[in-house]
Formats: sequence, C-alpha cells, structure tokens
Amino acid sequence: MAFKNKAGIVALVGRPNVGKSTFLNAILKTKVSITSPKPQTTRFAIEALYEDERGQILFIDTPGIFAKIEDTLAKKINSLSEKAFSQKLDVIVYMIDHTRKRETEENKVLGIVRKLSVPKILVFNKSDIKRPSYKEQYLFLEDEFDYIIEISALTRSNINRVIDTIFELLPEGKPFADKNSLPTPLLNVNSNTFIAELIREKAFLNLRKEVPYTITTYVDEITPRPNGTLYIKGKIITNSDRYKGMIIGKNGSMIKEIGMAVRKELEVSTAKKVFVELTVEVNPHWEESL
Repeated sequence: MAFKNKAGIVALVGRPNVGKSTFLNAILKTKVSITSPKPQTTRFAIEALYEDERGQILFIDTPGIFAKIEDTLAKKINSLSEKAFSQKLDVIVYMIDHTRKRETEENKVLGIVRKLSVPKILVFNKSDIKRPSYKEQYLFLEDEFDYIIEISALTRSNINRVIDTIFELLPEGKPFADKNSLPTPLLNVNSNTFIAELIREKAFLNLRKEVPYTITTYVDEITPRPNGTLYIKGKIITNSDRYKGMIIGKNGSMIKEIGMAVRKELEVSTAKKVFVELTVEVNPHWEESL
C-alpha cells in the first residue's frame, strides 16, 4: 500500500553513541550530523528533512542522554534533549546498541520514552556486529513498541524498512518546506555552524581521549576568493592552556592535521579548492555560553 501526502516529526532517541547520527546520515545519503566514537559528539538537536513520493519526514536527532551529570556540558546536553521531546512528535525511533549492556543510562532514556504517547519503533542498531551481544537484556521492551527492527546504520542494512514503517505511522499533512529550495536537508543549521561542527568532529577523531570534552568550535569567516578557493577561518576554544598545547601539537602538527582533514572533506563535498585557517584560544567559561 502506497502512502502519499504524509508529513510528520520523528525524534531519534537513545543514549550516547548508539549510532543515531550515523543512521540519519545514511538515510539522507549525506552528512548532516557529525560522528565519532566519543560521547558528547552531538551537542544540540539536529533537524533534517527527508522526502520521497510518499511525503516528508522531519527528523530530530537528539543528543544522547547521560545518566550521570558530571559537568556543565552534560547537564546542558540533557536539557536540550528533553526540550526536543516537549514539542509535538508523531513517531519515536528508540535506538539501542545491542553490543552494550543495559545500564542506568538506558533506563533514563526509556523513562522519557515511556511518557510519550505516540507510535514508537524500537531499533536495534549494529546488526553487522554479532559479538558481544546483550540483546536478551532488552527483549522485555518488545511489548512496549509498535514495531521492532534490526538495522546496521554503518552498512545501511534495513534502513529502508525503518523509513517504510515511519511513513506507515505518520498522519497526512502539509509539507514542512519545499525541499528543492533548501541548500541542504538541514533546517536548523547554517553553513558556519555546519563547518564548525565538522572542525569539532575532526578534532574529536584526532585528539587524545581527554581533550575533546574541553573544546568547542566556531567559524568566523567563509569567503570565496577571486581564484576560486573557498577560504575558511575557524577557531577551536578550550578551557585550559595545557589542552591548547595538545591541540596545537609539536610545531603545530596537530592543528595542521585537523585542518587538513576538514579541508579534504569540504573539497570533496563542495568540488572546490578549500583553504582552512585554524587558531586555538583558551576560555575557561566557554561551556556557560552554549
């Protein structure tokens, strides 16, 4: 049965690092949300639009919810996630990583999901990984959800089934936007924010374990040069001089590595020559400005 003229808001929910951002990127076939193996990668809700002949889905990729609030940043991330649930939602996609044990963090997410009286899809991610598996710890949830689907966001296995199921559950409605007029599928992120997030992703992937949680990133300038080069000036802000030294690296080696990774990805996505200039600043109170 074909569904047409459907439109609705779908929240992607789960604890940190279950693969929500990878899943959303796979669905949209383009990067809209940064990914890394570290918690706190997604720090604000991403709104992105999917469209096909059946209608439109406005996805909200919520930041992963933390069980323990150990710092100002984690507290703000949890607050932003819970705020996303306060708006009118049509479907919840609750994602679980079956390779991780059920813990307090999972129970906190489930407590939020249980309060929402909308259709719910339980998605087991990372089906491409067979061991370890703690799926039996989550089987009690099956009676609480309308559908249960196993996927691999990384290999894109079975993600079309998730889309089909969402459309089945969505109401008929007017489109959110003319997708042809949008520069990207993103509705709430401009170019500066997107590139700043890309810089943060590359910093997360290149820096030592303790450093990423001390940083935020900004883009001050995006300028097309007469020679066709896209000039980008960005900065990484950290909360301590000792982390600044790690980010810069010996003879500037680390900051060059991060800038090079950003440049390479942007050159592929824009088909332009890109020049990236990065600086590092120290601000012990940057978390308070988020």
